[in-house]
Amino acid sequence: YKLKFSPDKVDTMIIQAVSLLDDLDKELNNYIMRCKEWYGWHFPELSKVVTDNFKYITTVKAIGIRTNAITTDLSEILPEDEEAKVKELAEVSMGTEISDEDIRNILHLCEEVLQMTTYRAQLYEYLKNRMMAIAPNLTILVGDLVGARLISHAGSLLSLAKHPASTVQILGAEKALFRALKAKHDTPKYGLIYHAQLIGQSTQRIKGKMSRMLAAKAALATRVDALGDEGTGTELGLEHRAKLESRLKVLEEGGTRKISGTGKAKAKWE
Repeated sequence: YKLKFSPDKVDTMIIQAVSLLDDLDKELNNYIMRCKEWYGWHFPELSKVVTDNFKYITTVKAIGIRTNAITTDLSEILPEDEEAKVKELAEVSMGTEISDEDIRNILHLCEEVLQMTTYRAQLYEYLKNRMMAIAPNLTILVGDLVGARLISHAGSLLSLAKHPASTVQILGAEKALFRALKAKHDTPKYGLIYHAQLIGQSTQRIKGKMSRMLAAKAALATRVDALGDEGTGTELGLEHRAKLESRLKVLEEGGTRKISGTGKAKAKWE
């Protein structure tokens, strides 16, 4: 492979985008919790019926003061049974009365949350596209978010490419690793890679095995992405993913593949 610098391979954008995405998630959670608490004084029963955060915010924005719930059409936001329940509870709610100014501020917060949600979706789309441009093989193996977090944690794509597979496997679990080494306990089997789809769909018994195999393939894929030519494509990522999926199937069925060396050793013993 030839080495050359390319502006398309600048991974700083990915590191910034994934950090911002995590910050946005935290902020969104805080805002939604605040909104539920705030509006809960006026209409506490709503959060029990509408559990989905995005639907809750949209419903609050549509209703405003709870007495409007009976006349408001919520069919586009909620399913029929939930809509009927909300309207029924709005009439007998135990919440306190609030002024127009209070509800104005609550609705303003709802507007902020909806804008942030839209921006988060747009940012995630941008991150996905950047990951496919910069590290296509790694993205195919571990997914865009996990890949971006690995790059961010290592500092750059090149730094990640220099790591051995064993380090990639426990990247993000350094605290647990050093604690285990200090106390002479078992070391962790996975770090950030745990959130990859392939590990998520494997059973608890073989999660450790899968994370080891996935880390090995991810380390190879990162090296191809970081140091390969422009047109390296995604063949390597797709091929490795297919191998891992078939291996996962074998392990799930309880089959273990004998390595030739152990076969010879077994024959010798017999």
